[in-house]
Order: sequence, then structure tokens, then C-alpha cells
Amino acid sequence: MDTPLWRPDPNEVQSSNMASFMAHLAKQGVSGAGNPDNLHRFSVSSPEQFWSNLWEFCGVQGDMGGAPYLVDGDKMPGAQFFPGAKLNYAENLLKFDNDNSPALIFFGEDRTRREMSWSDLRAQVSRTQQAFSDMGVVSGDRVAAMMPNVPETIIAFLAAASLGAVWSSCSPDFGAQGVLDRFGQIEPKLFIACEGYNFNGKSCPVSDRIEKVLAQLPSVERAILLPGLDGTTGTCDRVGRAIAWNDALNSFEPGDIQFTQLPFSHPLYILFSSGTTGVPKCIVHSAGGALLQHLKEHKLHCDLREGERLFYFTTCGWMMWNWLVSGLASGATLLLYDGAPMYEGGRLLFDFADAENINIFGISAKFIDALCNADVRPRETHGLDSVRMMLSTGSPLSPESYDYVYEHIKPNMHLSSISGGTDIVSCFVLGHPMLPVWRGEVQSAGLGMAVEVFDAEGNSLKPGEGKGELVCTTPFPSMPIGFWNDPQGMKYHDAYFARFDNIWHHGDFAEWTANGGMIIHGRSDATLNPGGVRIGTAEIYRQVEQLEEVAEAIVIGQDWDNDVRIILFVILADGRVLNDDLQKRIKTRIREGASPRHVPARIVQVNDIPRTKSGKITELAVRDIVHGREIRNIEALANPESLDLYRDLAELQS
Repeated sequence: MDTPLWRPDPNEVQSSNMASFMAHLAKQGVSGAGNPDNLHRFSVSSPEQFWSNLWEFCGVQGDMGGAPYLVDGDKMPGAQFFPGAKLNYAENLLKFDNDNSPALIFFGEDRTRREMSWSDLRAQVSRTQQAFSDMGVVSGDRVAAMMPNVPETIIAFLAAASLGAVWSSCSPDFGAQGVLDRFGQIEPKLFIACEGYNFNGKSCPVSDRIEKVLAQLPSVERAILLPGLDGTTGTCDRVGRAIAWNDALNSFEPGDIQFTQLPFSHPLYILFSSGTTGVPKCIVHSAGGALLQHLKEHKLHCDLREGERLFYFTTCGWMMWNWLVSGLASGATLLLYDGAPMYEGGRLLFDFADAENINIFGISAKFIDALCNADVRPRETHGLDSVRMMLSTGSPLSPESYDYVYEHIKPNMHLSSISGGTDIVSCFVLGHPMLPVWRGEVQSAGLGMAVEVFDAEGNSLKPGEGKGELVCTTPFPSMPIGFWNDPQGMKYHDAYFARFDNIWHHGDFAEWTANGGMIIHGRSDATLNPGGVRIGTAEIYRQVEQLEEVAEAIVIGQDWDNDVRIILFVILADGRVLNDDLQKRIKTRIREGASPRHVPARIVQVNDIPRTKSGKITELAVRDIVHGREIRNIEALANPESLDLYRDLAELQS
């Protein structure tokens, strides 16, 4: 395509936060950073100057400390940002007092609506902080939550952060073993959970799982339980350590919040890898690193302003929840939704966008695929006048999905595919308010992120030179502090730095484009390698899912005859059967749209595809099942029963 799908309005470019930041740098004597390319070049070549100026521009609350603001900046791991700084993450999120817009708006699947002002939010955080302190929670203690995406979860998180406690959360649909696989490693002092939630029109009680979890978490001294859907907290009567949410807070009146001033690198929260091939890794992130990185992404890359309304569909077990919450630090109103994204045929979230005047609307690439496959056309049923930006992540956004968004959702908005991960609780590549949107491409590398694409020998690939490993060649603030219970840092080192010395190796298969953007071809650990030729799985999905007969697909490489052969599993549209004719058309489409090497050796029809709790399909789990290997953490899957569809298949034995 020779023309972009969207170009920013020149007037909006000039008034953007990005332009204001460029002007700020110029006032500080930084020359040659007045356009996107030069600004990015400055941000990675002068990281100390870039990040300290970003701190000032974003108005971070805290003491930056004296220079140097970056020590051992040539070491990964080992670099230290703002070693003399003191701050509190929660203080930065609660610094606004905007009577013209609320802090939180919650919208449930059953259309329940709740709104919370900034003063109400601070009052509830104050009461919760006092309750936590009364329970003995101090800096460094872990607070774990099995909660839906409701205001109380954010209140509890901010209360924990205000004290310097370390937060960790998962969604309430996790099984007991999945919760224990995560929280059992970090030994929380305080456990917070809900006794029930709604999903896809069903009431889901959680009480039995809470009891199982608490029975095997001896470190938990107290548990706070949000009432079930019937308003009761019966578990509190059966578990001596448990107390109802309201009962825990009733003894405390709102007052001034005491924000413990902590080092920049103080742990803020622990996130978990998806864990489908083993016990999840416990990834520890710093308060300063997460705050500064999110401020950069929100204010500069998303052009988020005070009073704007920010929504991202997420559960509390996905890093996008942490990313969303940080929007408070820009003075944004957070829109929270809890429930199934495709409830009411995909209409509900767009009803939410219209009713609440959402400005930035975030969803997953798979949600867009589902809308397209269901032939949902929000442009014909919804105004979406307030939506100026749509964000997509979770998996690569196909070129056809770009077409669908601009044709059937909204033509005159900024579509931003973003890509990073739990590992960095942020993005390596994402949108840019000054640049056009090209079909199938992520717009740019993030400021301060020295993103490159390496071949197998560690040579940097330029546009047109092919696909390779996504890496980052210099440190950045949101690198993890490390992994929990990894005192020598060996697990952390092996996860990201073993492939290329002193280089962050992210595990994505990517390539640069002539437009300066990037195409993500999927995870490189799921990359296919038939005949020694590396193939990204997204290249096959792009072709297959354009066929109206195919609702969804998953592809793996099967070890076969001293090589690897491609196996494609497909879920077909209602009433369709995988006959010889359809198989031929699928293979022809892949051969002509990709290459002969992309054509699968076997195509198998299935009724379900295993996916993680955050909705990502799990190619590695399927690959392990096909090869007869044990899935060691089946609790990480939303639908573990689907794995049986891939076990001991006769079609794959010959």
C-alpha cells in the first residue's frame, strides 16, 4: 500500500504532548530533537538526559536526587536509574483534584454502573491504608489479590503501594492451583478476594476456591473478602483469618494519606509469566520504572490529557491492568469493565464507549478478529464520536484487521497496535501521534527503547533485510528488578540475556518496514523452522483467517523425520466441514499469500483452541501435547479441557 490508512491532523500534531516535550527539550538546550526520528535517536543515545527531562516534563512527585541519574548505563542487567531518587507511586496517581471529571467509572456486564470522584478515591485509599496498617502490613510485605476489575481492586493496590507493600493480582477465574502456583511463591501477608463475579451471563461463585487457597497459603495472616453477588460474605464465617471488605474499613475515617517515600527501584508489583510450560516466573517491577515508563507511553505516545477517558479491556491478571491503572498519573478518568468482551455479540463495549465518551479505547487483537468473524459493524450502530484512538495488543494485529477497523469501526481515528509484554510491563514498539498509520505495521519504537532486529549471529537487520529477533540494546527503567526467589539473578539472566550478551532478547520475531515501522510475526519461541527456514506463525494466520470458512486457527511445528513439519489446526464456521476441497483451498491460499514453505503438512479440524486467562492462544502448550510432553501448569489456561483435542491424534502419527 502506497498511502497510509490515517494521518494525524497537523494542528493536533503541533498541540500534542509530544510537541510540547520537544519544546521542553529545546529550552533545556537539547538541539536536534525536533522531529520523531531525531527525538528517538536522542532518547537512546543520551538516556540519562532523556529520562531526567521526562521526569521533569511529566511532573513526577518525588525527589529526583542528584546526578548521575543513570549508573552503569552500559550494563544489562545492572544499570541503575535514579539511584538517589525517592518517590511513592500511589502519591503520583492521587495528586489530581479534578471536580470536572471522575477518577473511576465502572461498567459491569450486567450494565451496573458506578462512578467515583477523585476525592472519593483518595478517601477510600486512606481508609484502606489504615486498615492495612492495622493488620500489620509494612513496606516490603506482599499483598495478593484474586479480584475482578472493579474499583476496590484499584483502591487496595494504591493503599498497598502507599505503604511500600508489593502488590500481585490475578483474576477470579483462576483455579485454586493456578492461584497457588503464583502466590505460593511470593508468600503474601494479606490476601484479598471476591466471593463471586459475573461472566458471559453467568454468576460465578468463588468461595470454595478461596478456602482451598487460604488452606495452602500459611503466610497469609489476614484475608479481606468482597461480598458475593448476593451481597453476602459467608466465607468469613468459615475462615478465621477472613473479614468482609466493609467490616475491615468501617473502623477508619478518611484522612491524609501517608505516602512512604521509597527508592526509585523499590518493588511495586510482581507479575507472572503465562506459565503454560511450567510454574510461572515471578517478575518483580520497580515503582519508579513502571511509573516513568507508563507516563511516557500515556502522555507522549498516546497523547493522554488530564480529564480524558481511558479504557482498556483487561483482567487483573494481565499486565494491561497495571498499565491502565497508571493512567491516573496523567489525570485521566479510568473506565473499568468486568465481564466477557463479546457479551451481547460484541455490542456491549461499544455501548460503553458511546455512553461514557471514551477517548482512548483499548482491546486485544483477538477481540477485533472475533468482531470481524462475527460480521459486527459498530460504525453502523454506534457513533463513537469521542473515540480518537484505538489501541490493540495481545497478539499481532493483521493487515486485514487494520482494514476492518477503518472500514467497520471508525475511519477517522488513530489505530495503534502496541507490543511489549509482562516482562517489561510496557511496550517496545507502539503508536506515535506525529506519524501516519500504515496497514499491518506498528508505528514506531518507544522513546528511550533502543529496539533492533538481530539475525541469528547478532547482526542488526535494517528495513528490507528480513526477519529476526526483537532485541533492545541499551537499558530502560522498566526492566524488571529481577525474579522473585532468584538471589543470584541467574533465572533473570537466562530469560533475557543468555542469547546475546548484554542485550535484552525479547523472544518476538520481527522485521522493520520501509516506513520506519515494525511488523511482529509472533513469538520466536513458537517460530516454525521447517527445512531450516524460520517462519512466523502470524504469517500463516493472516492467510487462513481471511477464508470465510475458518473462524480461528492455531499452528505449531511438529518434530518429524529429523526435521519440523507445519501442523495447522482450524475451527471452522458453523456447519462447515474440513473436506478435501477446503483443505486444498486453505493450502492454496497459504502458498499464494505467503510461500510454499508456509503450507502445512497436515490440517486438522478442532472444536476449541487452548488459551491463557488473558485470551492468548497457547501454541507452546499445543506443541507440547502433540509431542507427548506434560503441561506443568495447566491452571494457567482458561480452557484446559481443550488440550485433550490435541492428544494422540491419529492424523499426526503418519
